[in-house]
Amino acid sequence: MFEIILWGIIFVISLVVLIKASDYFTDSAGEIGLFFKLSPFIVGVTIVALGTSLPELVSSVIAVLKGYSEIVAGNVVGSSITNIFLILGVIAIASSKNKFSHNIIDVDLLALFGSTFLIVMAMIDGKFTFFEGALCILGFGVFLYHTIFSRQVNIIDKFKIKKSIKENLQAKDNNKFPFKSLLLLVASSIFIFLGAKYVIDSVVYFSNLIHIEKSIIAASIVALGTSLPELVVSWSAARKGNLEVAMGNILGSNIFNAFVVMGVSAMIGTLIISDSILFLGIPMLVIATFMYVFVIQDRKIKKWEGIFLLIFYVFYIGKLFGWF
Repeated sequence: MFEIILWGIIFVISLVVLIKASDYFTDSAGEIGLFFKLSPFIVGVTIVALGTSLPELVSSVIAVLKGYSEIVAGNVVGSSITNIFLILGVIAIASSKNKFSHNIIDVDLLALFGSTFLIVMAMIDGKFTFFEGALCILGFGVFLYHTIFSRQVNIIDKFKIKKSIKENLQAKDNNKFPFKSLLLLVASSIFIFLGAKYVIDSVVYFSNLIHIEKSIIAASIVALGTSLPELVVSWSAARKGNLEVAMGNILGSNIFNAFVVMGVSAMIGTLIISDSILFLGIPMLVIATFMYVFVIQDRKIKKWEGIFLLIFYVFYIGKLFGWF
């Protein structure tokens, strides 16, 4: 019993460390980028976009290196489902307004569909290979190129996670080298690695203890944990009536997870797709993607739609653990 409690504490602490270290990494890297005269826009594209999904990316890479590649698909699919069913559901209920003006029914939506269906079709044979990972990276490159050079959309807003990041990126230039930021960058990198390592070790321990697939724990508990910062920020943005930030958060996160997290992980080693992801996760991800489109197609989001999405999330978690 003591060992179970101990590993439970280790999981919670390591997850918190992973998330907070990612925040510090993003902030400090952004300040260093500005010192070297990179524009806030370019810093946003390269650093902020990466920093927002560092917990999923690093934990997935470590899972592959430790020989638990089935965790990766569980983490990515579970996070994407959580973003739509849970976070979008909460946004709909919490929002002080139900209309949003930003036009996301063009490239963003195409990229969401493209990234989702690319990984779905690649996973249906039970594995995700190096070649498929390379295609994902190529897909993200195309999306990023179009975003930067064709639309000039501010990626700081698209991938916005917290207000302080944008404030730091838009701060005035400083001629003094930010040694404090460099130290924070190094320290946060170490803590990101340690946090991700113990998150994966905890998942493996509980999986062996309660005889549940590692991918199930990754698709539920880990996915929820790594989505908590986005949930908090989306809740806050929705309460203030800033639906565009919340909607862009979901889009950016899902596109990045599918293209980059799956892509990078697969290029390190072939990913094994478990039965729970094949027969439950993938169908629910497809359903979630279509429901996202139906919810936003009129540029309105209603409270009853949010309740409906939350019902689907409860159903997904229940089926995942075999509660009903």
